[in-house]
Amino acid sequence: MSRTLLSHILHRPPPLLASRGGGRGGALPSRLRTLRLNCSVAEATASGDEAPAPPARKKRVVSGVQPTGLVHLGNYLGAIKNWVSLQDLYETLFFIVDLHAITLPYEAPQLSKATRSTAAIYLACGIDSSKASIFVQSHVRAHVELMWLLSSSTPIGWLNRMIQFKEKSRKAGDENVGVALLTYPVLMASDILLYQSDLVPVGEDQTQHLELTREIAERVNNLYGGRKWKKMGGRGGSLFKVPEALIPPAGARVMSLTDGLSKMSKSAPSDQSRINLLDPKDVIMNKIKRCKTDSFPGLEFDNPERPECNNLLSIYQIITGKTKEEVIRECENMNWGSFKTTLTDALIDHLQPIQVRYEEIMSDPGYLDGVLLEGSGKAAEIADITLNNFTFHSVAIKVNDYQSPE
Repeated sequence: MSRTLLSHILHRPPPLLASRGGGRGGALPSRLRTLRLNCSVAEATASGDEAPAPPARKKRVVSGVQPTGLVHLGNYLGAIKNWVSLQDLYETLFFIVDLHAITLPYEAPQLSKATRSTAAIYLACGIDSSKASIFVQSHVRAHVELMWLLSSSTPIGWLNRMIQFKEKSRKAGDENVGVALLTYPVLMASDILLYQSDLVPVGEDQTQHLELTREIAERVNNLYGGRKWKKMGGRGGSLFKVPEALIPPAGARVMSLTDGLSKMSKSAPSDQSRINLLDPKDVIMNKIKRCKTDSFPGLEFDNPERPECNNLLSIYQIITGKTKEEVIRECENMNWGSFKTTLTDALIDHLQPIQVRYEEIMSDPGYLDGVLLEGSGKAAEIADITLNNFTFHSVAIKVNDYQSPE
């Protein structure tokens, strides 16, 4: 492992000693808080005062984006833009999954730069660090530690059926594929289960991974939780919440500008296929001018014979915040030349404030460091409790099952 990579992975805030206990200690802070709350309730009742009702807990949402390549319009409309509204409705944790990015060949200096750039884009797009925790995955060590524990309970057959592994390994060849490409769905499960997540925003191409996460959670709960653990003197119950999918709004899946049947992607060889969030005006104008269209008259949604038309109209609808009906009334009789001009203007108007804010954030590294440090601290408080609790349950069972020789 190169020094540069070590510098990137290890350049993280120090562990929070107050929240990280050894073995059984990790579960104590939560119990102590409950005891204090119960004491306060008893004292208030004894004195004749009514205890205040505890505030309703918001459901927790977690999500992340890899820092590989440039963040493009598909990432923004399909994920990040939705996060802005989610942060007002849920307790949210949004992170940059840099550990997932090293499953394929990469350059460590570029990865470090891209990680910070992605965090700045989160903020520039409207993620508010006072409402959401923003952090880098490798800065919370519990992600990898929980992955290792989960991998001991995950059957290899479950990983062998993952479609993305099959596709990438077939293209690259077995000798060029690392073990991490096979096991990274377990890391993804760790990312989700570590925070006792209620909901996970997913696209159509991610449902298989979320289903694997649910299966792992249910398997671990069955192995180490419930009645079995309670009979052994533990508290019983589930170790992990089984998360549900949070489906993004219809039309949020953005397709390639060169092929309306393929998803807009960072890995596509042609940059012409995507609008990057930081593309300058002239580049956006040129990409829209040259994007693939068709020869049908007028413009319409949802015609399977016109995937490019549906894609471009959907982009315009989401960027402008208009309804389908409003877009149809405005655009159905336009020719492609007129509509491309309208779409270009809308994209530039929408992306320019993001680009300006991004430059402001990147010019103030101290501010960005502070946001990431605060976010990783908040995340670690939750993560360490989950990790210590699971370690206590799983390892304690194995120790108690061991029969020492007489």
